[in-house]
Amino acid sequence: MQVIKFLKKSGVKYEVTKHKPAFSAQEMAAVEHEPGKYVAKPVIVKADGKYVMCVLSACYKIDMRALKKQLGAKKVSLAEEKDMEKLFDDCDLGAEPPFGNLYDLPTIIDKALEKDDHITFQAGTHEKAIRMSMDDYRKLVNPQVLEFSYHVTS
Repeated sequence: MQVIKFLKKSGVKYEVTKHKPAFSAQEMAAVEHEPGKYVAKPVIVKADGKYVMCVLSACYKIDMRALKKQLGAKKVSLAEEKDMEKLFDDCDLGAEPPFGNLYDLPTIIDKALEKDDHITFQAGTHEKAIRMSMDDYRKLVNPQVLEFSYHVTS
C-alpha cells in the first residue's frame, strides 16, 4: 500500500488497525468504535473535467452546489467507478486513503474536519484503518479547506 510506505518515510506517528471488512466509512467507524466525525472518507469528483479529492467526515455528504461554487467550476459530478479503478490501482475499490497528493490529485477537506485532533481512514483495503493526528495529516497533504458538506441525520 502506497499510503503506509509514505507514512513510514514521513516519520509521523500513526497507528494501523485490522478489522472485519467494512465497505463504507460509517461501517468502518462502527467496527473501529470511532465516532463518524473522526472518520474521513475521500470522494472523488470531476470539476470541469479534472479530478479532485474531497475529504469529509463519514457522517456527512457533499453539497454539490456549494462545492461547485467554491471551486468556481461550471460543472461538478461524482467520478465513475471505472475512473476510480484507474486512479487508485493500488487500493481496493472504495477503500482509498484521503491522500490525493499520492495520486496527483488536488485535495480539499471540509471545514467540519479541520479542527479535529485526529483522523481515521481506510488504508487502501477494507480490512485496515489508519489513525493519525490531524496536524500531521494536514502537514503531509496540505489540503485546501472549503465548506462543502452537510451532516446526515439518521
